[in-house]
Amino acid sequence: MTIPPGSPAALLSSIAWETTSATDAHGNQVPLTDDNVKNYVGFAYFKPDGTFTMFNLDDTPKMHGDWSVPADGKTRTIVAKDDAGQEKFRRVTDIVTLNDKEFTYRVYPDANDKSVYFDIIHTPTTHPEPAK
Repeated sequence: MTIPPGSPAALLSSIAWETTSATDAHGNQVPLTDDNVKNYVGFAYFKPDGTFTMFNLDDTPKMHGDWSVPADGKTRTIVAKDDAGQEKFRRVTDIVTLNDKEFTYRVYPDANDKSVYFDIIHTPTTHPEPAK
């Protein structure tokens, strides 16, 4: 995978991200421990080679695999893999904000109901990537 300089993918991979908050469809803050958002909380490291690692806030491994963001920057796809390299699941999320201060994506508890959603908000972190 080649990431064009200045692209949304280049920006995403140039920063280590930490989940710092979440909001609901009405803009209300949602605790990161809430059942609707807790699975999305942690540290994320998107590498320029198209791979990623994610860790829980206590540095325990969460998932790893491949990622991509198209040139239009509208979605992010992750393909989580097991240790043998087999796909466990694939998730495509809408990107709400992506700049050098915030990466926010939207999740829908029910894919058929776009009126209920949660925005998962990440900000840059200096937290070093834990060893696997």
